[in-house]
Amino acid sequence: TLNCFLVQTSFVPDEYWQSLEVAHRMCILNINNYGYLTWEWANGLRGYSYPLIFASIYKALQLLAKDDVQLLIWVPRLAQAVLAAFADVKLYSLVRHLENAETAKCVYFCQLCSWFTWYSCTRTLTNTMETLLTIFALSYYPIKGSKMGSSCKYLALVALAIVIRPTAVIPWIPLVFIHFLQEQRKIDLILHKCIPIGLVTVGTSLIIDRVFFGEWVLVQLNFLKFNVVQNLGTFYGSHPWHWYFTQGLPVILGTHLPFFIHGCVLAPKRYRIFLITVIWTVLVYSMLSHKEFRFIYPVLPFCMFFCGYSLKHLKAWKKSAASFLLLSNLLPALYTGLIHQRGSLDVMSHIQQLCNNSYQSQAFVFIMMPCHSTPFYSHVHCPLKMRFLQCPPDLTGNENYIDEADVFYSNPLGWLNKEFYNDTLLPSHLIFFSVLEQDISSFLALRGYEKMATVFHTHVPQGRVGSHIYIYRKK
Repeated sequence: TLNCFLVQTSFVPDEYWQSLEVAHRMCILNINNYGYLTWEWANGLRGYSYPLIFASIYKALQLLAKDDVQLLIWVPRLAQAVLAAFADVKLYSLVRHLENAETAKCVYFCQLCSWFTWYSCTRTLTNTMETLLTIFALSYYPIKGSKMGSSCKYLALVALAIVIRPTAVIPWIPLVFIHFLQEQRKIDLILHKCIPIGLVTVGTSLIIDRVFFGEWVLVQLNFLKFNVVQNLGTFYGSHPWHWYFTQGLPVILGTHLPFFIHGCVLAPKRYRIFLITVIWTVLVYSMLSHKEFRFIYPVLPFCMFFCGYSLKHLKAWKKSAASFLLLSNLLPALYTGLIHQRGSLDVMSHIQQLCNNSYQSQAFVFIMMPCHSTPFYSHVHCPLKMRFLQCPPDLTGNENYIDEADVFYSNPLGWLNKEFYNDTLLPSHLIFFSVLEQDISSFLALRGYEKMATVFHTHVPQGRVGSHIYIYRKK
């Protein structure tokens, strides 16, 4: 829970737009159903099973008459934090059964002082839930030496992870394959465990999606088709094949990297399956053009096992190594959690204030930032008129397609003059990054806008993202 309140920055848009925004839009919360669903939901690429968790939390708060916007923001994060804490305990318990209490403490320590775990574990991302469920499933995985192994429990947790995020199947392919090879009653495993568990979880997911989509949709198939078969994720950027090996994994491991390599050399053969899982997962993701740090987050607990194994065997150097790990991870954890990219969330408090007076019906907020830069109704919780720049990918095969955000940034001043040709169409508030101010200064002056707030965002502005966010109000 401490971590929850010490992470007050934004990571990626999916943290809100594929969970909290959807939950806020789901009919079990709102009478008027105000909210916004991105293009993925219109095309059946995402499932409602994960947002349903947060929608249920929102509904409980509503029934208790406690659906204050601050509670809507923090309670889902707290719920995620509690799950993350349980997952850490499960990891400790697993290593204690496989090895001993000393090794378990070392793995637990490495897990707790990992800057990327600190940065990600309380966020409402499907990748976070995928990682937590992977740890829970791993604690029941029938690895040699474990007394907690349970095929039904681990397969059920894996199936749940796949329902929430279909790519969760990737790290489990080698693990399930090894389990199948070692299992003496193979037919029993398939007929009495795999098939029933698969049918129940997929069936439940289908029913939930049928209720909210209004038709039968197999979102897991659509998700894999879009991201793997069609590889349309490249619309959001592409990286070289080696990116995860040269940047992705080294960055999320940070100063744990030498301990991970040392642990891989030291660990007994029976743990080779964990290393195979890490390499396999990174290799598979390397084949996809669009790459992000969060995609390989689920293999981080496997890496922490090897880091802890290394730390335990350093003996005389253990205290010095532990101090190094703690201090070297503390600074990036606090900086990324409290400072870097915090403007996207801080600016929402200014928008929230528009809900508190009679001016709400006249207010119109236009967020002129790279699309999905900020949360939306989940962090406002009133039917305020809001708009942002759209950036859905083209699914029709049009080679000349340019999304609204790209059109806007190609000529911001011309776009604004064309879009708001009549003063009656003008937004009451404009929100944009500082880098845009000079380009549209004449529009702001001519249409009578004045700066009402400046919000810090980042020390490392890049491209369309500025160091500060400006809020302009029409006089």
